Amino acid sequence: MKCPKCANMETKVIDSRAVEDGMGIRRRRSCEYCEHRFTSYEKVAVTDLFVIKRDGSKQMYDRDKLRKALIIAFGKNNLSLEKIEDIISKLENKRSGMGKEIKSEKIWEDVLHVLKAENDVAYVRFASVFMEFETLADFQEILG
Repeated sequence: MKCPKCANMETKVIDSRAVEDGMGIRRRRSCEYCEHRFTSYEKVAVTDLFVIKRDGSKQMYDRDKLRKALIIAFGKNNLSLEKIEDIISKLENKRSGMGKEIKSEKIWEDVLHVLKAENDVAYVRFASVFMEFETLADFQEILG
């Protein structure tokens, strides 16, 4: 693996441990040239999952798109990117073996379920986009 500091390709693994309930591996590495230490992660990739959009079109599942939506939902709350990655990984693990297609509504419902337990503000922010809130009454309904 290439060192992020000096771009040397010779690095060694110092420590490895399972993460995300055994679905990934966290590795501490050291560059053999500059001795810079860094962390890398390995996980099973979701490669052939298609998302069926509301209009019926299909597109490849994009983990980055979900990550961006969660970062926006959590806003300025002190939630680490590692926690967001953990939420996404748990959702992906739940979906594994459920087929090669999933409706976008199912993804958003699953995210809302996790957010409701995790953070009320993130839940309302995410729901306002997913459910296309247009009035104050829409917000009051979900809060009630």
